[in-house]
Amino acid sequence: MQVQAYEGYIEDGHFHPREKTISLAGRFRAVLTVLDIPIQEDVSTDWADELLSMVREDTSEKLRIEDFPRMDFGREPMVLHDDGQPL
Repeated sequence: MQVQAYEGYIEDGHFHPREKTISLAGRFRAVLTVLDIPIQEDVSTDWADELLSMVREDTSEKLRIEDFPRMDFGREPMVLHDDGQPL
């Protein structure tokens, strides 16, 4: 028998793990203990905003499919619109 503990928080009825995503295959017995202690720090998405800013400010040369000759699928890549339909 293996026991694992996960720390996180519950918001709007969903459990959010603090560190890594929990992925378990199969069916297990679980015990969830909810502590009546409010979270001191806000859940922040500042890292996502910073990443988006870095991507927008990137001035390096854009890579092309020709830059990767070993990645030849024998056909042109399919470019999709926002609605998921091919051009």
